[in-house]
Amino acid sequence: MKLSDFTKTAGALLIGMSIMVPVAHAQAAPTQIKQNSAWGAYKHNGSNGTVCYILSIPTQMEPTSVNGRAVDHGDVFFMIARYSGQNVRFEPSFKAGYPFQDNSKVVVDIDGKKFSMFTRGEKAWLENPADEQAVVAAMRAGSKMQVSAVSRRGTQTSYTYSLSGVTASIGDIQNCQ
Repeated sequence: MKLSDFTKTAGALLIGMSIMVPVAHAQAAPTQIKQNSAWGAYKHNGSNGTVCYILSIPTQMEPTSVNGRAVDHGDVFFMIARYSGQNVRFEPSFKAGYPFQDNSKVVVDIDGKKFSMFTRGEKAWLENPADEQAVVAAMRAGSKMQVSAVSRRGTQTSYTYSLSGVTASIGDIQNCQ
């Protein structure tokens, strides 16, 4: 997926993230606040309140093929959300375009600092909520992030993200209401 397709798929991600806004309660499409290099900032007003979030797509996806067949990774995103009514608490999450292997972990490596996420279906969240701010701080200070996962079929996958623009995008949702 090209960065130019970013805006088109951002709304689908938000609607698809069941932790954010159930489809039945979605009132309007997300609004892009700003694009900062590889990261976009968005806002969604729904019946459950306002969700502001940033997201990016990978710059590289591996493997490209398995047993001679091209791998379809689907829509893959890394996201940091801020929900209305919270004191500037950012919640990182990862969404793959396929279900993860049951009881598997997703590993986020930010310039050598690793964090573990638990999986459910196609989504993953940090195992330890106390790590949320550490991940955000590492992303702000870092230059490259790699996310590794295992698909339900047992395929080892890896996604590389640029962190260019993440600090500006986090700033764009800092006071989002």
